[in-house]
Amino acid sequence: MAPSQGGVLNPYRGDREKIDFERHTVKWNAITHPGHSRENNEDAFLALTFNSKRFHYLGKYGQAPIGKDDLVFAVSDGMGGACAGEYASKIAVEKISKLLPKGFRSRLLGMQTGFDDIFQELYGEIHKALSYIGASYEECAGMGSTLSMCWIVPEWMFFAHIGDTRIYYLPESAHNEIRQLSDDHTHVGWLFRNGKISEREARSHPRKNALQKALGAGNQFVEPQIGAVEIVEGDKFVLCSDGVIDGLWNRQILQLIRSPTVAETTKSPAHRLVDAALERSGKDNLTAVVLEIS
Repeated sequence: MAPSQGGVLNPYRGDREKIDFERHTVKWNAITHPGHSRENNEDAFLALTFNSKRFHYLGKYGQAPIGKDDLVFAVSDGMGGACAGEYASKIAVEKISKLLPKGFRSRLLGMQTGFDDIFQELYGEIHKALSYIGASYEECAGMGSTLSMCWIVPEWMFFAHIGDTRIYYLPESAHNEIRQLSDDHTHVGWLFRNGKISEREARSHPRKNALQKALGAGNQFVEPQIGAVEIVEGDKFVLCSDGVIDGLWNRQILQLIRSPTVAETTKSPAHRLVDAALERSGKDNLTAVVLEIS
């Protein structure tokens, strides 16, 4: 059954057999770096496994079976004066661990029909928390955050997103293709999605980082993008902050993940992305999380 709203079937799956998820895993690796120009790091990432009774934070890299517990990965990029951006991104990812486990029972009852409601509630609660703190403390005025997250269960990767952090999908059966699942919630992102400017023009546009949607940051409404992809063995996903995007084109991300040089294979895929982006730019904080269904 396909998701009820916002979902997209995996267009590369075809008639292939569904994989036996009891024998398959998610491998992940993650890294965050302040960049060359920032004293503090306003990015944050999360790796989490949970069920209806408990949750457990995961490390920067590892491997976990699909099916026993749910797995969630997220990247958040904070904004605001002083250290408010750093606090905002941490609040966003910490709220996930407190609020999402209650959705485990909904998944057991048929997640495909209700995941969008869980995401809407989660993003709404994070938005309220950031808005309250921003209004209560002068030093936190205007604090806000982007948030991109992937929720992996047997057969599906559910995702939710707001802002300009990104989620990429690298399908197993199309090794030369990279697909951006998340929309950049900027006017420049809208222009690019609608074919009015090229990727090169979007990258050099002076307003490319002017967000139209974010959690907190004085926004009145929260409308996250929500969707889903059927997963198969060999599929890969990349979550990253705009600091990584500032240094890398989409084709470079694809090459670093799918076809690294011998020297590059000594590093984890996330480390490759961040190091390459640092070499080419590094003006902003950089965070990458790479997932592989194996």
